[in-house]
Amino acid sequence: MSAVTVRVPAKVNLQLGVGPIRDDGYHDLVNVFHAVSLFDEVTAEPAERLAVEVRAAPHSRVAVGGVPTGEDNLAARAARLVAARLGVETAVKLSIRKAIPVAGGMAGGSADAAAALVACARLWDDREEPALTRDDLMELGGDLGSDVPFAVLGGTAVGVGRGERLTPALTRGTFHWVFATADGGLSTPAVYGECDRLRLAAGEAAAWPTVSEALMTALATGDAKALGAALSNDLEPAALSLRPSLRRTLDTGRDLGAIGALVSGSGPTCAFLAETDEDAAELADALDSAGVAEQIVRASGPVPGATIV
Repeated sequence: MSAVTVRVPAKVNLQLGVGPIRDDGYHDLVNVFHAVSLFDEVTAEPAERLAVEVRAAPHSRVAVGGVPTGEDNLAARAARLVAARLGVETAVKLSIRKAIPVAGGMAGGSADAAAALVACARLWDDREEPALTRDDLMELGGDLGSDVPFAVLGGTAVGVGRGERLTPALTRGTFHWVFATADGGLSTPAVYGECDRLRLAAGEAAAWPTVSEALMTALATGDAKALGAALSNDLEPAALSLRPSLRRTLDTGRDLGAIGALVSGSGPTCAFLAETDEDAAELADALDSAGVAEQIVRASGPVPGATIV
């Protein structure tokens, strides 16, 4: 094949429960992932050697200057994993077009890795019955990062362990979101470290996280108001500690009518839930006028994971 392009969605964490630190240095998590219609695209095409090119998608103001284009790019690592599994050379150019915020808590890097897994698997093995199934690619993704398997899967799912062990969640209807991006990113390790520091300072022992029954019921019934009330993120206090301006963004969104609001993942993107598509449009316009974010983006979910286009 001459080239394969894969479209892959961003995610928002509807619940992010952070438990104790494990022996391997990770935290035990309960992570309810939700894929939304904000997409990166990754094109894989034959080349003499592995190369990565990163650009902002058309009409996107995503700052891509800090995204690595060498061996440490997560999509490049994904290509190498697929090549090793199929026994081929990693001779591919990966062209990444980004609309998902960089270091924004929406798993943009993990999404690109998932897209590279799917694209390279098809580029190097286009048989009717390919050697690598979607489950195989999700397993490979778990070696790259906790969010990569979900970006392959998409939809809505509960992740446990580091977040990589996934169970699809029953979800009815469509939920309407507004995302407020910030100028500059937040380091995920730094936010987890701040979470640990805040807990230690407060004398709080990390509890073992459990899935919110109210959240799962809201998803299963398609009840947007109930979902908004059940949103939670244990990393939010740490993100607010490192970036206090996010509190104003969250408060403004709530004041303007959002039925749910939280920091997405490790931040600094803030996610706002609206009851209808029309409400989301009005909220987006109002947030844009309030000037509390670098960019305002609307999206809906759930949507499929990494998909060849």
